[in-house]
Amino acid sequence: MSGLTIRNVIKRYGDTQVMHGVDLDIGDGEFCVFVGPSGCGKSTLLRMIAGLEDITEGSVSIGARDVTRMDPAERGVAMVFQTYALYPHMTVKENMGFGLKMNGHPKAEIEKKVAEATRILKLEDYLSRKPAALSGGQRQRVSIGRAIVRGPEVFLFDEPLSNLDAELRVEMRVEIARLHKEIGATMIYVTHDQVEAMTLADKIVVLRLGRIEQVGAPLELYRDPDNRFVAGFIGSPAMNFLNGTVVDGGEIAVPGLKASVKIPVTLPGEGTEVVVGLRPEHLVIDPAGDSHVVEMTEALGGVSYAYLMSETGEKIVVEERGDVRSEEGVRVGLVLDLARAMVFDAATEARIR
Repeated sequence: MSGLTIRNVIKRYGDTQVMHGVDLDIGDGEFCVFVGPSGCGKSTLLRMIAGLEDITEGSVSIGARDVTRMDPAERGVAMVFQTYALYPHMTVKENMGFGLKMNGHPKAEIEKKVAEATRILKLEDYLSRKPAALSGGQRQRVSIGRAIVRGPEVFLFDEPLSNLDAELRVEMRVEIARLHKEIGATMIYVTHDQVEAMTLADKIVVLRLGRIEQVGAPLELYRDPDNRFVAGFIGSPAMNFLNGTVVDGGEIAVPGLKASVKIPVTLPGEGTEVVVGLRPEHLVIDPAGDSHVVEMTEALGGVSYAYLMSETGEKIVVEERGDVRSEEGVRVGLVLDLARAMVFDAATEARIR
């Protein structure tokens, strides 16, 4: 297995530049997730690593090999797509071994590698079936098995769970995490689903408009985001953002809270427009207050979310636990955990620390 190095990668389509000098190091055996909204460049970057898109400028290395201009087949990567791309007339066993067969590998070697992939993915009972007789999750496991038998240095996953229903997505997420632990391969995984990113990744790369916003471990990005975009994208429900202004005395006047708050950061000068960020679990509803109206509640069992509206029209989500839940339509106040609050520059969106 090998790590991967990306240096100053730029991608242009004619006069339009879509990737802007991406630099990234992915360690040997690391599970790295590219995450971001649609159009951020995550699939384009993955395809450049695979060799399916040309790199305009910059380089990609796998281990000690510069693969920037190599054909996809020479790079030592295997890709698992959103669509399963299985041959409908072939059995599971034939689908998994077809690539090796076409490359002229001995039959005994193909049998051995298919048997090992079958064991890892628990497909023993399905080897004689054709894709039409499989569920979506089973088809995706066959697609992953086809990648495993190639013995690649790097596995590439392009939104592999997008076509599955909610229950199967959870099941396959667990399967992929288990697969990574068992074979220890370097894996790069593209998704727009930040829950998948948080649960699978050793390292998350947050992309926006062809640029890397931040790289780090899942909890690092959750607890210590560099800017408002990362803070809002990582976490579900998303962080609450409230507009404020720095006032005399090192406090922030927040109209949405009908109060001024003192947050332990080094604030810019008086009059500077800022944004205060608070996650739903860092807020507590005060039934005796009257600053917000409960518009809606979501009861999810052990946890609920109350959706509040301030008098200034700002929406706030609060996590509630225990047996007592807020009632829709009532007025309530808020108690803030200011030690967990974050402050962002309103103009640049950069974190103020």
